[in-house]
Amino acid sequence: MKILVTGATGFIGQNLVNLLLSRNYEIHCIVRANSDTSKINPKASIFKYDDDIDSLDTFFKKENFDGVIHLASLFLQSHTNKDIAHLIASNIKFGTELLEVCKQSNVKWFINTGTFWQNYENKGYNPVNLYAATKEAFEMVAKYYTQTSDIIFTTIKINDTFGPNDTRNKVFNLWNKIAETGEPLEMSAGEQIIDISYIEDVISAFDKLVKHLNSNQRNEFHNKEFVVTNYEKLSLKDLARIYEETTNSKLNIIWGAKPYREREVMIPYNQGQIVPDWKQKHTLKEAIKNTLGVSK
Repeated sequence: MKILVTGATGFIGQNLVNLLLSRNYEIHCIVRANSDTSKINPKASIFKYDDDIDSLDTFFKKENFDGVIHLASLFLQSHTNKDIAHLIASNIKFGTELLEVCKQSNVKWFINTGTFWQNYENKGYNPVNLYAATKEAFEMVAKYYTQTSDIIFTTIKINDTFGPNDTRNKVFNLWNKIAETGEPLEMSAGEQIIDISYIEDVISAFDKLVKHLNSNQRNEFHNKEFVVTNYEKLSLKDLARIYEETTNSKLNIIWGAKPYREREVMIPYNQGQIVPDWKQKHTLKEAIKNTLGVSK
């Protein structure tokens, strides 16, 4: 099977490419012309996109992909006036160009990546921020392509993620730093519920969905939406306690020193369905130990 992956330079993309290659799939990655591709598995082929949709069309028709996994997006927690064009270009325009060439080259299936932030307060659609709104807008655009082609379009929504070699400015990296230095960290009151998934569990959900889309039951997944969720959902304060217990450390967190953000997600989206046959493999404590290299 020949698969194109977008967002392969990111944390999830790098790990997913490695897993798909281990399945002996032929993997191609599309990246921006100026992207650093040093962390992408060298067994994957790389296509640098110059924003010329005609070159993208030629590439797709030449390669004849079975499917596309669309991870690429621009995430901004909050935006400025100057960010609007970039959000639309990354989260709507690029995906639309992909769907257009998928249609013209008869790609069989397309896995989109959504976010829990499209469903603030557990509503059917209520975007936390403009980023989430652009993610929803792309799904609405995709409706046209699913109505005018045979592409099987499906979405996996994810929330927070973590794992080894994650260089993003995420909560465990922040806590790991203050655990080593002892410096204080100002945080909110910590009452918000956190749904955070280990990277191996996240990519295994995509892996399962790819297998379903390569089966005789692929049509059952058309226009369906799935989630990756952790069955251990804790408040941020309790998550910090689990971190301390697991790493045998003490975090100097000043709880309540910062206000909650505008439209803070206090209860994450919990109405989604998991990918059929997918199961969470790692507990939070196991995953934290694996991430930080803590001896078991």
